[in-house]
Amino acid sequence: MQFGQIWDDRDPDNAPVRIEDTLAEITRHGADIIQLQEVEHARPPLGTATASPTPNYDRLRAALPGYHSHFAYPPADPRELPFGIGLAIFSKQPLTDTFAETLPSPPIEFEFQGEKKTPTDRLLIGAKTHAAGRELSLLNTHLLAFFMLKTDSRAHPGQRARLAAHLRAAQSTPTILSGDFNVRDHVGLAAQFAAEGFNTAQTEKITWRRMPYVLDHIFYNSPLRCIGSQVIPTLASDHHVLVGDFVWA
Repeated sequence: MQFGQIWDDRDPDNAPVRIEDTLAEITRHGADIIQLQEVEHARPPLGTATASPTPNYDRLRAALPGYHSHFAYPPADPRELPFGIGLAIFSKQPLTDTFAETLPSPPIEFEFQGEKKTPTDRLLIGAKTHAAGRELSLLNTHLLAFFMLKTDSRAHPGQRARLAAHLRAAQSTPTILSGDFNVRDHVGLAAQFAAEGFNTAQTEKITWRRMPYVLDHIFYNSPLRCIGSQVIPTLASDHHVLVGDFVWA
């Protein structure tokens, strides 16, 4: 949700923040489970510490009173750039076994506003809930965009490998993994996770406005069957909304 910054074709980097547009987009779908990336605004030089308390997450909770939720920041880091950070899970059923796991980023040098930088670590969060009387595990992530650093996640496979290990461990547990994977080669990503027993809800429709990439996915394993998915254009973010409908297989 890029901390509530809307999309403006004329000047997307300086578009206004309108969290009310974010809330309207989220609530109109009436989803049982909502998984969000880039909930808050990172403000260097102090990193995530300046984003506490959590203003956007607090507004989301107030606007979604029928939901239980879990939120986490990546580790506070003075190198954090002024973009969106923080992951959230909302569920109409109670959440248990919540966790947050750091996904280390490699020390790749890049330039930002004339300064040499290295990327901060990323995050995976998770929880368990119930759907139609059965336990369901939820995973939500936002990976480093290696392509923006002029390299590739295949050359730096650590974050993807950590996710694959979680999927391998969850093969017999009904599980959904969703998020912004920031992988241009979405076919290769889908094949990697298929080898761990997980399919993605869709691989054809572009999910990002800035470049024609399929960056966002909902992965699921064999106890679940996807009966429909949609990529829904929205001006409430630089990403479109990805919606999946599931039944027990």
